[in-house]
Amino acid sequence: MIRTVIVDDDFRVAALHRAYVERVPGFSVVGEARTGADALELVDRMRPDLVLLDIYLPDMSGLDVLRTLREEGRPLLDVIAITAARDVETLRTAMRGGVVHYLVKPFRFAAFEEKLRSLAAARTRLARVREADQAEVDRIFGLLRSAGPGEQLPKGLSDTTLEVVVSALLASGSGLTAQGVAETAGLSRVTARRYLDHLCALGRAEITLRYGSVGRPEHRYRLLA
Repeated sequence: MIRTVIVDDDFRVAALHRAYVERVPGFSVVGEARTGADALELVDRMRPDLVLLDIYLPDMSGLDVLRTLREEGRPLLDVIAITAARDVETLRTAMRGGVVHYLVKPFRFAAFEEKLRSLAAARTRLARVREADQAEVDRIFGLLRSAGPGEQLPKGLSDTTLEVVVSALLASGSGLTAQGVAETAGLSRVTARRYLDHLCALGRAEITLRYGSVGRPEHRYRLLA
């Protein structure tokens, strides 16, 4: 479970973000803060894995909070900036401070969910490797850059069908073969394979082998997050 702290001075916005977080499997909210000072105290006390950080706070800038969170000796955690700040300097400073994503208000749940799922997938991948070669590094960073709603897919693929394929995999605890995905999603096996290969290239899914009593092992596809 990825334990999350929400930092936003507007209690209504914080409540919305809490509801969003609780809709994404694998995430939980362990606290909310309305000011920068409260945020730092809450992080020290709760030791969360993730902070959803607003930039405009009443007592200090969220960028100052970010700098403090990155000071030597403080526990490692991930930060997603969630803000109405659109100026390039704020974006540049947030990136230099090590935010993993930057969400501009207002946004839809689908965009929020994609950012959380990509973060979860990257964390899962990191936990599985001891030493990363360049291909593995590219794969992990690719997880954080995975296509979200409205972003361009490879030619011939559609967002709607991709979501159907993802839903089919989500419904299966142990993964599905390409034929199983095709039957569940109402697609041809060739079409299903194209979407499955795309998910694997993004690092959002992986292929596993399941050995039966006779015959060749099955290639099964499973979501990483």
